[in-house]
Amino acid sequence: MAALASAVASNGPITASGTNFTLTADNMSYLFHVDPSTLELISDHFGGPTDDFVPPAYISTNGWSDGLTAVRREFPDVGRSDYRIPAIHILHAGGDTVSEFSYQSHQIVAGKPGLEGLPATYGSDSDVSTLMVHLYDNYSDVAAVLSYSVFPKYNAIARSFKISNNGSTAISIERGASFSTDLPNLDLDLIELQGDWAHERQPVRRKVHYGETGFRSTEGYSSHVFNPFFALVSPTTTETSGEAWGFNLVYTGSHATNVERFSHGLVRVTMGMNPLHFSWPLQPGETFTSPEAIAVYSADGLGGMSRSFHDLYRNHLSRSNYTSQTRPVLLNSWEGLGFDYNQTTMEKLANETAGLGISLFVMDDGWFGDKYPRIIDNAGLGDWVPNPDRFPNGLRPYVNEVENQTVANSNGQDLKFGIWVEPEMVNPNSTLYNTHPDWVLHDRNYPRTLTRNELVLNLGLPEVQDYVITAISRVIDSANINYIKWDNNRGIHEMPSPASDHAYMLGIYRVIDNLTTSYPSILFEGCASGGGRFDPGLLYYWPQHWTSDNTDASDRLTIQLGTSYAYPPSSMGCHVSAVPNGVTGRNISITYRAHVALMCGSFGFELNPSELAADERAAIPSILAAHVVINPIVITGSFYRLRVPEESNWPAVQIISEDGGTSVVFAFQQQATIRPAPPPLRLQGLDSEARYLVNSENVNGTFSGKTLLNAGINPSFFGDYDSQLIYLHKQ
Repeated sequence: MAALASAVASNGPITASGTNFTLTADNMSYLFHVDPSTLELISDHFGGPTDDFVPPAYISTNGWSDGLTAVRREFPDVGRSDYRIPAIHILHAGGDTVSEFSYQSHQIVAGKPGLEGLPATYGSDSDVSTLMVHLYDNYSDVAAVLSYSVFPKYNAIARSFKISNNGSTAISIERGASFSTDLPNLDLDLIELQGDWAHERQPVRRKVHYGETGFRSTEGYSSHVFNPFFALVSPTTTETSGEAWGFNLVYTGSHATNVERFSHGLVRVTMGMNPLHFSWPLQPGETFTSPEAIAVYSADGLGGMSRSFHDLYRNHLSRSNYTSQTRPVLLNSWEGLGFDYNQTTMEKLANETAGLGISLFVMDDGWFGDKYPRIIDNAGLGDWVPNPDRFPNGLRPYVNEVENQTVANSNGQDLKFGIWVEPEMVNPNSTLYNTHPDWVLHDRNYPRTLTRNELVLNLGLPEVQDYVITAISRVIDSANINYIKWDNNRGIHEMPSPASDHAYMLGIYRVIDNLTTSYPSILFEGCASGGGRFDPGLLYYWPQHWTSDNTDASDRLTIQLGTSYAYPPSSMGCHVSAVPNGVTGRNISITYRAHVALMCGSFGFELNPSELAADERAAIPSILAAHVVINPIVITGSFYRLRVPEESNWPAVQIISEDGGTSVVFAFQQQATIRPAPPPLRLQGLDSEARYLVNSENVNGTFSGKTLLNAGINPSFFGDYDSQLIYLHKQ
């Protein structure tokens, strides 16, 4: 049995009094200790600030549920009297699965070590401190290291683990929860972000009953259906008050969340990779590192939780040069031209783009493929060379012509060029597939299931990773490309083994890391049939993601506000598209469409300028002028959900600039009503003692902060889908 430390050691927010560990943030504490008799890690507290270890509640051990089942555990393994879901499940060479991880030692370090090959939060010694707890299974010679990194400013903890096989035979890790903790018998609701294509991240709130409450992605990716985020809240928690615990997995593959209330009322929380897509072999001498999970605590409701995630991710996760920069307004060619174009029509569209005052022109799908030209979506993927019929002289002369366009009303600025790629996929009708049919994910002789005429390249293979890096680098080097939209249009079906998904993730992270590091001046935007991979793992590499293929402004309000539970609006790509909308068929004014899209970091248009109605064209200069004012506030400001569309006909959002001097309110009416009148719009986050100059269509004047916070303002609306921008300037 290991000798327990008795001295007091600390590094900023982390204190170890013997083997009692206290992690302290500005408004949060996380406490756990080592049981001296069993050497188990025991959870004590995760919530509001505290500095004492309180004896646990008495739980009867009569009956079968005795021993470890009645204990709050930090890293529960399999067997040994715990009937609940384990955080770690190891299959040993002999076929047995029992483990016994016991405390061995610990260390506290300033800063935060990186996770090799994986995205993770980062920070300087003054931003974050890390506790590493070493555990050992003496019966199988398997070691574990649990890492706890606390970011005090954001009331956040990042957790991950490492498993090392120190034995002489191979083992297999069957389940691994990056975050695991046991909460006391609290009355809790679970909030998850459920959805599908064009219906992403719809908030769902349900009670945590006895048994398991959870969800999982089995698409091979983080997916449209279940985002790797959830929150636990008190039943009375609202946007502005009450306790909220938010959890987010920094990972892009299949994932699983379980919240289990056992008969004694204790609530176990686990979040990690989906066991159906994870069985990782570990040879003697090898080490496995889990993805990272983030947990945030807020006593200020869901809004406080969200703003902690937003600030943490912008400052200590997303590492792009563009993360804190305003983004150019873009026009994407897809809705305007689809596959039906050539160099001449693309140059014409670029000219029209510049004429509207838009600064970035993006050429979407259809530009590539030689032997198998990409003129429809059943050919060409994988062959990243310009279509010689469409671009007979390659990309460079064409891009030069695009960039010779002068953007209207820009003081002589040249138009910038961006391009669409989908490097992880291949069409059977391609040179790549005919040369390397073994490079796709497939299972022996089983049929290879197509989706959108595509197969998934096996990015777990180093040779495939190298091919993608080389092919996309050649495209980038062939012309002056300022922006890349990186798409992914199907899930993973056939896998040769359960380990294939994680191997794929390590591969795609290597590819994207290589390209974003080699070309830091390029603005990368992720896309996966819209928001199918809107997760923290990819946010580490690029600063923004296409939020949804559904650009209907009414639907987008729910999608964008749902996304904002965990992800900053600065990371969302949001565009004004043509009407009637291609997904819903709805007709909504360009003003309303623009107001919805302007609340996001990447703003743009998906339409053909030649098809704009006169009133739409006339509105664009004022929309672009609003973007100049609003985008810097969106990129670095604080975001408040004033009212959400699933609860109100009058949803509203407020964003306050980083210095607190300027605020913009986006106010909407979904459906016109004779009765009742809209409720007062009470603002948030203002200085109650200051005065603010308010400017809008019908509210103008100077008001005190306490008036705006408590009495609110009353914007007027007329008709269905009406909206207003309201600006506030601190006096």
